[in-house]
Amino acid sequence: MTIAPNLDARLDHLPDYPFARLAKLLGGPPGPDSIVMSIGEPQHQPPAMVAETLAANAALWGKYPPANGSSDFRLAVAEWTGRRYGLPAGLIDPEKSILPVAGTREALYLIAQAVCGDRDGKRPLVLLPNPFYQVYAGAAVMAGAEPVFVPGAHGPTSQPDFSTLPPEALEQTALAYICSPANPQGSVADAALLERSVATARRYGFVLACDECYSEIWDTVEPPGALATCAALGEGLANVLVFNSLSKRSSVPGLRSGFVAGDEKVVKAFSRLRSYGGAATPLPVQAASAALWRDEAHVTASRDLYRAKIDLAERILGGRFGFYRPAGGFFLWLDVGDGEAAAIKLWREADMRVLPGSYLAAEDSIDGNPGHRYIRVALVHDLATTEAALTRLAAVLGR
Repeated sequence: MTIAPNLDARLDHLPDYPFARLAKLLGGPPGPDSIVMSIGEPQHQPPAMVAETLAANAALWGKYPPANGSSDFRLAVAEWTGRRYGLPAGLIDPEKSILPVAGTREALYLIAQAVCGDRDGKRPLVLLPNPFYQVYAGAAVMAGAEPVFVPGAHGPTSQPDFSTLPPEALEQTALAYICSPANPQGSVADAALLERSVATARRYGFVLACDECYSEIWDTVEPPGALATCAALGEGLANVLVFNSLSKRSSVPGLRSGFVAGDEKVVKAFSRLRSYGGAATPLPVQAASAALWRDEAHVTASRDLYRAKIDLAERILGGRFGFYRPAGGFFLWLDVGDGEAAAIKLWREADMRVLPGSYLAAEDSIDGNPGHRYIRVALVHDLATTEAALTRLAAVLGR
């Protein structure tokens, strides 16, 4: 007699991953001529320096990478954060405040296991924006915490304000995720909201995990960042972790390279956890990553291309489907009345895949699912493909 393994019951509470739900909804994979705008996978040409640096450091494939990364990688990240956010010297110690990670998804997931201890004997809470990146919810569930979905302070296109939550909830909070620029809405947390968020985390003793993966893709104004907020408030980097990645900034999602920077004590604990369960970043990848963090020319060119695609979208969709220019990121968050119905219609009539907004949000007992009316459209292709796709979208949904 074979006894089946006893699987972790928390797996049953994980929300279905959006792309699995989409495949089930549409009933088949995309074809060779389909336009896939459901996945935020940049299709811009990667910088030539990636292949060149990987080749120049090929001998390092024969070495195990240290868990805390190479000193040059950490220095490159420290230098970049200093330039980007105008940080004072000494705020970030590259030896103690920075870790390389295998893409930020891995790190955003694992951090919950490092910080979600019981709060005075009670089950900890994890605060999430709603809509949200699905990894946040999965991290909370598998860490044994209770996810709390916090709607945007000014509707489903805005950022949440955790400082407005009841004190009893904040006292039980172990971790809060904020994403700026936001996936999927493209909204940006301004300096005042970041200051309130950091101050609230410090007052109630939880970790504020700031997902800034889209920080370098912006329309007219550089988004502020949590590291600059820490510099403005004082008290170092206490209670704050910032996560960023080269996937979007440098159009290299396959490189799987990002970093976490922030509170030295939390980084030390996280490093210990990752030495057991984290994927160490290979040294040639760290060398290529350091070169990318030190170069801005390719970032400017890529940002200009995304801006041109937003211009196309404004010309084709402006005045319809609740179109607005996202302050950051490369997603359109379009109000189409019923996201699932629109996704099915676009698949059947235009051979396009987009993501229903409800797959990126959770039900609210008062207002329902804040993403129900929306679709997320990823502007990751070249200009010609983007123009053709948006023209199809406008024609099909405009009927």
